[in-house]
Amino acid sequence: MENFQTTLGQVNIASIVIFFMFVAISLFITYWAAKKTKTTSEFYAADRSISGFQNGLALAGDYMSAASFLGIAGMVALKGYDGLIYSIGFLVGWPLVMFLIAEPLRNLGKFTFADVVAFRLKQRPVRIASSFGSLSTIIFYLIAQMVGAGSLITILFGLPYEVAVIVVGLVMISYVLFGGMLATTWVQIIKAVLLLGGATFLVIMTLSRFGMNPLNLIEKAAAMYGDKVLAPGGFVTNPWDAISLGIALILGTAGLPHILMRFFTVPNAKQARKSVFIATGFIGYFYILTFVIGFGAMVLVGHEAIAGIDKGGNMAALLLAESVGGQFFLGFIAAVAFATILAVVAGLTLSGASTLSHDLYVSVFKKGKSDEAGEVKVARMATLLIGALAITLGLIFKGQNVAFMVGLAFSIAASANFPSLLLSILWKRFTTRGAVASIVTGAGLAITLIILSPTVWVDIFKNESAIFPLKNPALFSMSAAFLVGIIVSLFTKEEEAMIKFEDEKLRTYLGIGAE
Repeated sequence: MENFQTTLGQVNIASIVIFFMFVAISLFITYWAAKKTKTTSEFYAADRSISGFQNGLALAGDYMSAASFLGIAGMVALKGYDGLIYSIGFLVGWPLVMFLIAEPLRNLGKFTFADVVAFRLKQRPVRIASSFGSLSTIIFYLIAQMVGAGSLITILFGLPYEVAVIVVGLVMISYVLFGGMLATTWVQIIKAVLLLGGATFLVIMTLSRFGMNPLNLIEKAAAMYGDKVLAPGGFVTNPWDAISLGIALILGTAGLPHILMRFFTVPNAKQARKSVFIATGFIGYFYILTFVIGFGAMVLVGHEAIAGIDKGGNMAALLLAESVGGQFFLGFIAAVAFATILAVVAGLTLSGASTLSHDLYVSVFKKGKSDEAGEVKVARMATLLIGALAITLGLIFKGQNVAFMVGLAFSIAASANFPSLLLSILWKRFTTRGAVASIVTGAGLAITLIILSPTVWVDIFKNESAIFPLKNPALFSMSAAFLVGIIVSLFTKEEEAMIKFEDEKLRTYLGIGAE
């Protein structure tokens, strides 16, 4: 199969038509949502009007990013078994979110996860620190999505990468700018349905070549490339790296600002739990599909053809779609992948805008005294700023594997956001200084170690060897964040925070006083 011929890179009429249909529908939704988006609650949280099922589907849509679809399928296609480490890690974080985070978050917060951390602590220092953690995570995640979008459009429409990144940025900015959370939610729901449907059909078409039996496909892969594709160690060769990556993916899910923000869109804690349950089911099903898609591409397209188009393997799913369903099916899957990127980027941008406007502008600069119209105006200005930043970073990081970039975003989320969030909910002695020290240590150490790791120090800066040996720093940076948060809290007593903990407990478990 190594002589596979592809039409990728040539103009695909089907993908252009389907893509413009998606953009037209989503812009219509934005127009409809814009008329209903005047207050801060409507802009950030869709006025808490989304049902548990709808939010579960939107959560799945927000989470099943280009990294999941393109990156993981590509990793499985090129590395075999080890590509699955991302799927498993991405999925296992969800039960943790359901049992530990979803209900307290919905009961304690208003619009951002910083509301929860700052609930009984001093507002300004905590919000400044948590904004640093949130924005660091969002920026790394945005890089991955923009790189994926640029590569995809370049291949589909034959546009230069730079033009592609700018187009994605502009369409996404228009969603968030005018439609807020309501438009973003419905774009994510439509995209989730399209992605699950497209991936299911791709798997059926692939397995039809192997008697509808996945085992036949896997045996064929082993026959072509040897048993090594079914054994671990092809991608993560260092056990410490594997543990560190696992921690990042599992605990990072519970620290992703754009995911946590979705819990404020439902009417109550029961619906928040239901939405996690629904999302987990859809996401688990989707990752089973990516496994089959990856092995299908390995067998039906071949390593050489996949790596020849994109060395990161990001186009494996699209090449497989063309192999089993021709140009029209390639066009459909490509348009779906692109819709995926737009929806995720919109969610990230909205999350970043809410951090800048709600956490920094209102709570820090205005000391909590702000009119709604002023806050929404600042949120829209922040949207423009983050959109411009996303475009710039997309241009700088051209050519990186998108699943890998998302892994780094998860490392920062697990280190900067998760420890302070968990300690603030569960530990009475947690103090403002402990929270700030934990967030700053986690984010600062994660970013520093990423720069000193082989990923940046060797691959991007072209040095001989890395100063920090692991590719994923979460094992060290998250442990340090917990440790620093606990030690600093023990040395800095805060009576007021301890008194407020009893009120917080009532609200956490019973929802008394929740919005």
